[in-house]
Amino acid sequence: MRCVSTAAHVEGSLVLGIIPTALAEGNFVGKTIGEELRVPTMQDRISKMLDNSDAFIALPGGIGTLEEIFQIASWAQLNIHHKPIGLLNVDGFFNKLLSFLDQAEEENFIPHSARHIFISASTAEGMVDKLEDFVYKPDPVAAQLDWSKGNISKKRKMDLSLHLFGKMGLTSQP
Repeated sequence: MRCVSTAAHVEGSLVLGIIPTALAEGNFVGKTIGEELRVPTMQDRISKMLDNSDAFIALPGGIGTLEEIFQIASWAQLNIHHKPIGLLNVDGFFNKLLSFLDQAEEENFIPHSARHIFISASTAEGMVDKLEDFVYKPDPVAAQLDWSKGNISKKRKMDLSLHLFGKMGLTSQP
């Protein structure tokens, strides 16, 4: 990220580094390029990133990168935000992840709308083009959620009872 933030800063772009205090004080990361915003937790970092960005682009990375893109994607699936999430697929780094997402969609583990939260391109220019063309298409059920009050306004009672008893000749006891 240092190379990307340095290049963006040198070209005159606003660069905001959002970092948990423990990482900043623990000298886990180097000097922040541009403005630095320290937050108490990783969760606060994600929230501030959401508040301060127009889109998300993940470069090849590790567990932290995957955790952040999936959290941001799950928030998009829940209609919390409508921002594009790009995977810069340098040298095919994200190919297997994209195949996994395709398979999860094909096997109905994720809806079509959730799969297409992610966009990918192999070059920065291609990514910019796809970000500019991105149109958010919410899941019809999630589109009904109202997050304006800080919680789900349309609470539904979930039926978590197991309904296998009748099929197996067993009796159910509530």
